[in-house]
Amino acid sequence: MKRYDTARRWLIFWTLFIGVGAVAGGLSMILDPSGKTLHMDGMLPYFQVLPFARTLFQDFLFSGFALLIVNGLTNLTAAVLLLRRKKLGVILGGVFGVTLMLWICIQFYMFPLNFMSTAYFIFGLCQALTGYVAWRRLRQAESGRDDHGV
Repeated sequence: MKRYDTARRWLIFWTLFIGVGAVAGGLSMILDPSGKTLHMDGMLPYFQVLPFARTLFQDFLFSGFALLIVNGLTNLTAAVLLLRRKKLGVILGGVFGVTLMLWICIQFYMFPLNFMSTAYFIFGLCQALTGYVAWRRLRQAESGRDDHGV
């Protein structure tokens, strides 16, 4: 069970790190849809490659809500479930790591290669892998096995 608790704590870290950051970023975009506060206004032309660009991506309002919901509230929900030691938190924590990687793949399509997108893709990968390790270790603990596999 100790090995599971270690993986669970790391997964709590990742869900809180990604969740709090996404809530802050999403709210910033909602409060200032122009993007000037975050110095993102120069990025709007890159959004024009997306479907519905003329409707949804003339400012950062839609992007802010999407970030808040897809990466913010979801990860914070997983963190709460993990803190309450719910198995669903382990599963969702890993799934939301994959979600972040998919989100970043869209950014790789839209933007030139950059440090921030690459870093968050790696964070998503770390979160997904940590979720998988925590899930495996939880299954081992539940079955009474304490083998030294992943």
